[in-house]
Amino acid sequence: MLKGDPLKAALATALREAEGLGGQERRFVAMAARELSRHQRLLDLAARLLGHSHAKLVMTEDQALVRYTLWRRIFCGEGWTRIGPEVRLPGPVRPRTLHDAVLEGIVTRPLPESPGSESESVVDRLATRYSFPGWLTQRLADVYPVETLAGLMASLDEEPALHFRVRPAGTRDAVLAALAEEGVVAEAVPSSPDALRVADASHRIFETKVMKARRLQVQDVGSQLIVQACLPPGGTLQGLTVADVCAGAGGKTLGLADAVGAKGRVFAGDRSKRRLSDARERVREFGLKQVSFPHPVPLDAVDVVLVDAPCSGTGSLAREPDQKWKLTAKAITAFQTTQSALLAEVAAQVKPGARIVYATCSVLPEENDRVVEGFLAKHPGFALEPVGEGWAPE
Repeated sequence: MLKGDPLKAALATALREAEGLGGQERRFVAMAARELSRHQRLLDLAARLLGHSHAKLVMTEDQALVRYTLWRRIFCGEGWTRIGPEVRLPGPVRPRTLHDAVLEGIVTRPLPESPGSESESVVDRLATRYSFPGWLTQRLADVYPVETLAGLMASLDEEPALHFRVRPAGTRDAVLAALAEEGVVAEAVPSSPDALRVADASHRIFETKVMKARRLQVQDVGSQLIVQACLPPGGTLQGLTVADVCAGAGGKTLGLADAVGAKGRVFAGDRSKRRLSDARERVREFGLKQVSFPHPVPLDAVDVVLVDAPCSGTGSLAREPDQKWKLTAKAITAFQTTQSALLAEVAAQVKPGARIVYATCSVLPEENDRVVEGFLAKHPGFALEPVGEGWAPE
C-alpha cells in the first residue's frame, strides 16, 4: 500500500499469500492496516514530535513500523510490554533499519504537545485530529457547519461495523432469533427494514446455518437504502424490470433481484469487466435466475434504472481510508463529468414513465445535488422526485 497499491488490493494479496494465520489474526492484520492509513496524518505528526520524521527514515517499511508502534500506543493504549513482542527482532521477517531501542523510545518517551499556533484555524485542527487532507477538510467545511463536520469526520474515522441484509425481506426477526440460538449476538438496524448489525467480533456468523442457507448478505446499510430508494413508497418492485447500470461487484444487484422476485428481471452492467465477473459469480452463488448481464443493457425495456455512479468515495472512507490520501480536487471534477454523462446517456434511452435513481457514496454536493440540478436543467422532460414520493411505471 505504501508503494501505491490500493489498500483493499494490497491486503487481499498479502493475506492470500500469508501462511499460518488464523481468522482472528487475519482480521487484526486487515484492521491494523486500515487504522494506519485512517490515522496517518496524526501518527506522522506524533513521529515528527518524537524526532522520527519520514525524511529521517531510511526505508518505506520503517514508516509503517513507526506508525504501527504509535498507533498501538496512542489509539490502543498499550505499553512496551505489549508492543515490544509485536515489533522487535527477532520477529516476523521484514526489511527494517530501526533498532529495537528506537522503537522502545517511541513508546516510552513522553509525547510532546503539538506546537500549533494561535492562528491555526478550526479546519486545520480538524484535519489533524481526524487525519484528513487539508484541502478535503476545507471542502467539507464549506458545506457542513463545524458541529456537523466534526461528527461526520469522526464517523469516517471509525472502523465500520459488520452489517448484513436479511433475505427474504421482512424476515429479520426470525433471522435474529435463529442467530441467537446459534450464539451469535446481532441487532436490528432501525434505519433499514432488513438490516442487522453483528456485535460479535468472533465472526462466527459466517459458520451459522442461517448464513449457509443464504439468508444473509454482507452489505452496508447505505447500500441497502439505495435499493430501498428504487421501491415505490409502500409498494413493491415485484414482477418489474430493473437495470443496474453500474453494478460493480453486484452487491445492490442481489438486493434488486430479491426485490423484483422470481417473476421480475434485473439487467446488470458495468464498464469494468473484472468487477462484473465478480457480480456474475455472486449471482450464481445465490442462485438468482432473474439476473442477466446483457450488453448493451436494454434500457428501453426497464421500469427502474439504478445509476450508482462512480464517485470520490468520500462517504465510504471508513472502509477504504487510503482513498482520502489519493483523492484530488481535480479528480472530483472528473467524477462530476462522468456522473453527468452517465445520467444523460441513460435519459436518452429509457422509456416514458421509467424511474432513474441516482446515487453515489460521496458526501460532496458537487457529486450529488449539483449533478442532479445540472441534469434537470438540460432535460426538462424529467422531474425530481424525492425519495418517499409515489410513482407508477407505464
